[in-house]
Amino acid sequence: MNRTHVNGQLRISDVGKKVTLIGWVAKRRNLGGLVFIDLRDRTGITQILFDETFTETVKNIRNEYILEVTGTVIERVSKNPNMATGDIEIKAAEIKIINTASQTPFIIADETDALEETRLKYRYLDLRRPNLQQKLFTRAKIVKAMHEYLDANGFIEVETPILAKSTPEGARDYLVPSRVHPGSFYALPQSPQQFKQLLMVAGFERYYQIARCFRDEDLRADRQLDFTQLDIEASFMTQDDILTMVEGLLAKVMKDVKGIDVKLPFRRFRFTDAMNRFGSDKPDTRFDLELADVTEVFRNSEFKAFEAGLTEKGAIKAIVVDDAGSYSRKDIDRLTDLAKKNGAKGLVAVKYLNSELEGSAVKFFSQEEKENLIRILQLQDNQLALIVSDLWEKTCTVLGVLRSHFGKTLKLFDSETYDFLWVYEFPLLEYSPEDGRYYSRHHPFTRPYDEDVSLLDSDPLKVRSYAYDVVLNGYELGGGSLRIYDCDLQQKMFELLSLTKEEIEVRFGFFIDALKYGTPPHGGLALGLDRVAMILTGSESLRDVIAFPKNANAKCPMSDAPTPVDEKQLKELHIRIEK
Repeated sequence: MNRTHVNGQLRISDVGKKVTLIGWVAKRRNLGGLVFIDLRDRTGITQILFDETFTETVKNIRNEYILEVTGTVIERVSKNPNMATGDIEIKAAEIKIINTASQTPFIIADETDALEETRLKYRYLDLRRPNLQQKLFTRAKIVKAMHEYLDANGFIEVETPILAKSTPEGARDYLVPSRVHPGSFYALPQSPQQFKQLLMVAGFERYYQIARCFRDEDLRADRQLDFTQLDIEASFMTQDDILTMVEGLLAKVMKDVKGIDVKLPFRRFRFTDAMNRFGSDKPDTRFDLELADVTEVFRNSEFKAFEAGLTEKGAIKAIVVDDAGSYSRKDIDRLTDLAKKNGAKGLVAVKYLNSELEGSAVKFFSQEEKENLIRILQLQDNQLALIVSDLWEKTCTVLGVLRSHFGKTLKLFDSETYDFLWVYEFPLLEYSPEDGRYYSRHHPFTRPYDEDVSLLDSDPLKVRSYAYDVVLNGYELGGGSLRIYDCDLQQKMFELLSLTKEEIEVRFGFFIDALKYGTPPHGGLALGLDRVAMILTGSESLRDVIAFPKNANAKCPMSDAPTPVDEKQLKELHIRIEK
């Protein structure tokens, strides 16, 4: 094949050149004696002009045939300003049909009316669509920028095992049975967490990897069973050093991929401040609509709906939106359902109309409470206050969900804005009353604040951690922490998480042993590559930036995986399926 140019390359300056192009037929138009074909490859589209001498040759050509066309570049009479090659076309002199194509199940174009399930079943055709190809090209540029930045800053890329030991890390492991060790299993890594820390023990100091990770969990638009993250670990760096380094990395990505100079340093919010102000540990700060604390307003209230918020660990908070008169009873009910779906017991809605508070709950408010509520919320005429009363974190979280809802539905932010920030100083632990035990907020290797270590014995929930998340437009791009590097403290952490000595030895014995041999202070972070690509391409789903994703039912519609295997394979793996 003698291709001289790609299909998005030629311009008006190339008029008169003899060229050979190869590509797929994107569109065919028959105008009597003339036939026009849009020839597409991954770089773009060029229009080909066939005169009447080609009538018989091209009459049976259909969309998605692959053609090799030789001809001369000429200036188009009717130019197309929406195409990069819209000033020119090729007057065909020779044509070769390289391959034919069956009728495709949907249109191969940026806009298609095909259902996602159909697109995923024929993913190889879906990936021919120019906009989807551009998303994957953008993803590749993101990875390239990451490599360049980390290589230039002394990091070394090291691959870690895919077949590893099963250890509890928050989600279910994918298990791989061993043929040569009957009854034993490898686990696919949820992250390379222990291996990258062991590389710090080994003295590599600065490691990174574009790592494949696997978690057996329920899917949603921004989650996949197998996903990719940029994994980073470094020794002898403070938390501030790591945050500053990652800011430089993301700034390079934004510059190289989007041509945008982001403002450095990123703003930083403590976990409690982010929750109190925005109701989220991954706040979208492109718009205001902050939470207001009204606990003291109702400190002496006997209103049953406020009981939980007046306990020692409770809070009563509110958000205020404009245009109260436009919210009907049905609208308030829908907002209440949203609040309950996210764990609230209820939602108190109060309108401020004509200098008076209105709503079914207002009859339970004293005059003093009404006046103080108006004052603290700085209510203006025709505003709606939504109030939640519950345990502090639940109250914040529910209002955070409502805040995000209004941000999107009321279009309170500029979708072209990229708003980076850090959330740090997370609690080290959380307590599950159902299980009667503590769980790590991040993972069991997260280092507590030095000054809080003594609280591990007396009040574990007050212990703060050197944990941090980087957030963009309300999405958590990634998170990390400084790590525990003292074997006694790590052992204590496992015990706090209710692991027995036997469980610690079986699951983490090799790791505890490694910490005894001069482990350096270290920390790191993982960025969700799929999520970064999703945001920077303006996609609604991770599936748009992954070449061959799973659907919401954790299946691959194209290959139909997962599928049963034959009895011989199961016997070799010492497995029996019980029906």
